[in-house]
Amino acid sequence: CHVDAADADAMARRALAGLVQMTAVNNKAANFGTCARLVREAVAAGCRIVFLPENFSFMGAKPGEAQTAAEPLDGPTMGRYLELARSERVWLSLGGFQERVEGESRIYNTHVVVSSSGTIQAAYRKIHLYDAPFVGLVESKQALAGDTLVAADSPVGRLGVTICYDLRFPEMYQKLTHVHGAQVLLMPSAFAPKTGAAHWETLLRCRAIETQCYVVAAAQAGLHNTDGNRRTSWGHALAYDPWGECVAKFDDGAAGVGVVPFEIDLELVDSTRRNMPMDRHRRYDIYGDGPHAAAPPPPPDEAETEAAKGLGFG
Repeated sequence: CHVDAADADAMARRALAGLVQMTAVNNKAANFGTCARLVREAVAAGCRIVFLPENFSFMGAKPGEAQTAAEPLDGPTMGRYLELARSERVWLSLGGFQERVEGESRIYNTHVVVSSSGTIQAAYRKIHLYDAPFVGLVESKQALAGDTLVAADSPVGRLGVTICYDLRFPEMYQKLTHVHGAQVLLMPSAFAPKTGAAHWETLLRCRAIETQCYVVAAAQAGLHNTDGNRRTSWGHALAYDPWGECVAKFDDGAAGVGVVPFEIDLELVDSTRRNMPMDRHRRYDIYGDGPHAAAPPPPPDEAETEAAKGLGFG
């Protein structure tokens, strides 16, 4: 994917971006109001792109809500966000949208990158589905897995486009960086509190250091809906630079709602890679870079509760 022609001459080596943390609910209009307010705050601060989290437009509370809420990418909900980007003249990373699939009961979890002219520049369908009944989430019950890596040019550099649970699979980011040329890796999330407390910051920082990329992780935070599954997300939206230094975070990481501007400096990406040229040191001739056989899925757990039936993306 390449930058929209209207933005082709606007590439910058240094630019401001906006990192969003929010608490989505099962009401599309309310979520759009929150997103629009935060996008406008980011634009007022000078941001060229705003990173929104997974489930930015809808967070279900009951079985079937996500499927009912799903729409195609040319539907009215996505249309509102395209118009928001166009009217504010800002790029948007929409970190996880319930995309309806014609003829399917399950849906895609789709990360959409939108240019400042309001056109879709890239659409990545989440490859790794979060099936973890121990935290009450089995994403494959409602979602289909994608099968294509996606990178896209933007005013802040070349984006490696992923979603949430993908961040546990480092081979994906090696490929996005060394084959697809990514400089900024996007990991928008609605992380579970149990795994967030244990692994969130460590995984994000590792992905930044090992790829020598910026890592940007917009996040859902806090209690989403007071009925139904009462799902809670970890929050703690973060951004790291290619040296693994934190360049954006929230004072109230657990429940804060807002946008934090931060700078993306592509010269820092280049200098980090020049000083430690890891791309030239890799020995794929020894340890390989080919596909690995996936383990067979475990048998279904008959004791699985209603809470673990894929009520929201993970």
